[in-house]
Amino acid sequence: MKVSTIANELNSLAYHGRGIIIGKSADGKKAVTAYFIMGRSVNSRNRVFCLEGDAMRTKAFDESKMVDPHLIIYYPVRVLGNKTIVTNGDQTDTIYELMDRQMTFEQALRTREFEDDKPNFTPRISGIIHRENGDMNYAFSILKSAEGDDSSCERFTYAYSNPVAGRAKFIHTYACDGNPLPSFEGEPKTLELPNVSIDELTDLIWTNLNEDNKVSLFVRYIDIATGESETRVVNKNK
Repeated sequence: MKVSTIANELNSLAYHGRGIIIGKSADGKKAVTAYFIMGRSVNSRNRVFCLEGDAMRTKAFDESKMVDPHLIIYYPVRVLGNKTIVTNGDQTDTIYELMDRQMTFEQALRTREFEDDKPNFTPRISGIIHRENGDMNYAFSILKSAEGDDSSCERFTYAYSNPVAGRAKFIHTYACDGNPLPSFEGEPKTLELPNVSIDELTDLIWTNLNEDNKVSLFVRYIDIATGESETRVVNKNK
């Protein structure tokens, strides 16, 4: 299994699209997650992350420049009891609402498909962290079109029980830049999660995202035993 450093992985592409990182801290005490957005168009770049309690939403930086909000304004992060949901779209609300009605993560996402942004058909990527009995587990999902065919949806779920300390998984929407944008392929990538503070990790991720395309970053450390959390948000637009 290939294990990459965060710096090497983020520098490997100029445009990841949106990305989710989830893992367990090197000391085994914290669940770690990060979510970032990148943009090529004026509409995509015209955004900031705003915290609302333990949730987080996207917001237009300049309302006068907002063209079409339906795929770019949403809650990327919501918390349901001992579960933290992180996604790249309004499927965050779908997962939250249906899991609150006793459906599973995978069942909730079976009600959704990839985004309707032809010709890219951007994948919907989702992650969930579950704290229980003094430990954590987590899962990722990706919903994507089959080879760019909008009539066929491919669904993949990856679950990680008793994850290894000092390791994280990373999934992002696009395999690389292009026109149309090619969807992410394969299993989530494995990253080394260094033994650093939340501020150091935030700086590490933000510094290594492409300067021209990065827009916003969210990072959260969650104490596995107590559920107490620390959060950092960085916005390019200020």
